Amino acid sequence: MMTLAGFALSYSGFTALCLSLDRHHRDLFQRSPDARRRLLLRSAGWLLLLLSLFAATGSGRSVDIVFWFGLTMATALSLVLLLTYAPRFSTAAALLAVPVAALSWLAEALH
Repeated sequence: MMTLAGFALSYSGFTALCLSLDRHHRDLFQRSPDARRRLLLRSAGWLLLLLSLFAATGSGRSVDIVFWFGLTMATALSLVLLLTYAPRFSTAAALLAVPVAALSWLAEALH
């Protein structure tokens, strides 16, 4: 279950970081982000990546950090493919991924 939370948070974090770039933001919203929005997206992206690290390394095993790196690579690959072939869906998936991650994390904590 923590894999799902780590993946979802990582995906949302990478999406926020991508949207902080002029090119990707303009492709999706037909305008460049202003300075405040760019800072907000970058901060949210890094915070979500940090949370994905905590979600993926929650079991305390020694190989969890290596697992997290592999998880982030898989996440980045899925985001690249979605940004290429379905850019609008990639943003919607990122917004949906945060509550999915929260529910997954909560279910794991209660289990």
